[in-house]
Amino acid sequence: MTMWFDVLKRKSGRRGKKARKKRKKSKKKVDDCCTRKVKARYDVWPSAYASGAVTRCRKVGCANWGKSK
Repeated sequence: MTMWFDVLKRKSGRRGKKARKKRKKSKKKVDDCCTRKVKARYDVWPSAYASGAVTRCRKVGCANWGKSK
């Protein structure tokens, strides 16, 4: 008679070592230009004001954000 944990061990052992290593690695999130500009301007991150500023920056473009008309 097999126990439930023996079945689980067999199922988890089917994957190779490479598959487990790939799953553990995660990609680093790279900030875009707008996020970097807003983080430099606002002291508190994340905040509602900063998130709104990122949205406005992405709408007009990174090069044009922060310039007055």
